[in-house]
Amino acid sequence: MGALDGLRVLDLSRVLAGPYCTQMLADHGAEVIKVESPAGDETRGWGPPFLSEGTSAYYANLNRGKKNIVLDLSGPDGRCLLGTLLAGADVVVENFKAGTLARWGWPDETIRAEYPALIHCRITGFGADGPLGGLPGYDAVLQAYGGLMSVNGEADGPPLRIGVPVVDVVTGVLGFSGILLALHERARSGLGQLVDCSLLDTVISLLHPHSAAWLADGAVPRRTGSAHPSIAPYETFSTADGPFFVGAGNNRQFAALVDVLGAPGLASDPRFASNADRVSNVGELRAELSVLIGQYKRDSLAELLLAKGVPASPVHDIAEAMNAPQVRHREMVVERDGYRGVGVPVKLGRTPGCAAESPRPPGADTREVLAAAGLSREEVERALAKGVAYGGRA
Repeated sequence: MGALDGLRVLDLSRVLAGPYCTQMLADHGAEVIKVESPAGDETRGWGPPFLSEGTSAYYANLNRGKKNIVLDLSGPDGRCLLGTLLAGADVVVENFKAGTLARWGWPDETIRAEYPALIHCRITGFGADGPLGGLPGYDAVLQAYGGLMSVNGEADGPPLRIGVPVVDVVTGVLGFSGILLALHERARSGLGQLVDCSLLDTVISLLHPHSAAWLADGAVPRRTGSAHPSIAPYETFSTADGPFFVGAGNNRQFAALVDVLGAPGLASDPRFASNADRVSNVGELRAELSVLIGQYKRDSLAELLLAKGVPASPVHDIAEAMNAPQVRHREMVVERDGYRGVGVPVKLGRTPGCAAESPRPPGADTREVLAAAGLSREEVERALAKGVAYGGRA
């Protein structure tokens, strides 16, 4: 039994942040009902690779463990069915264009009045109001707008998009966290509330330490590649057989690093005596360490440094990371009953969560969900016949 067993979540979201949020809820036992339009979540077609017809690997990594229902919400009949589902839900997660629910008859004040215990998680690009309120925003657009792209890349190169959709993913995590906060408060008040998440708020929250530095001195941060702007050494070096990252965040770690490298005198060198000294002389430090580190193979050097308490690692590619013994030990790769996926990152002692079944085909649970919502068999079949709902076998 998961920590969220008995919680019913209506997932009206698509693409990434919302589906990732609701998948985390499903992993911990919530009953998540994903509502797709007849056209489907567009990420079903974001491939190759595809796991099956109509299901990309991209979609599958965000939508496991959910029931699936297809509704046509373009007309009043479909919206009536949506109202029935809202009435039975504890949580609704949506990322519609701002104002969509209001046009359908559910502005925020109506949701509060008709479903007072409902927790409404709204995910937008720039927020629902303000100068850019309601405008669309994908992850990379917010990386650009929010300044994140400007600090990513080599010092002499162009700004680069971070190679994973970090703004979307973290927004999903923040939505998950906000829902849990609202559930905790609801246990006291009996009332739901709006959980308002935007990609813009997320990207600004991710700018540390650059935002803190700018707020302190007004200097616009520059790109430093893999190096850290205020810690040294904290960057990638080349070993004899590949790239290697080392981070020495304090004097003890730096002394241990140069001792392992056979140059203990560098720890007392006035140029490198403190972190501030090392940052001020980072070019000279990099030159010294590059020669020493280049003599080692990356795996053996990582073993030596970690044993001395110095954070370090080979720079793995995706295959190496997914096959790493510690990743497998932490059950972050799940392979069972024909399902392969990423494991559950939030682990609880008594209710650890579970990476459940593969994503369901579109409409696979339409009949079951509508019947559980109180519709008679005749009403369900009528909705299917009219094209208001789709999928499922009689």
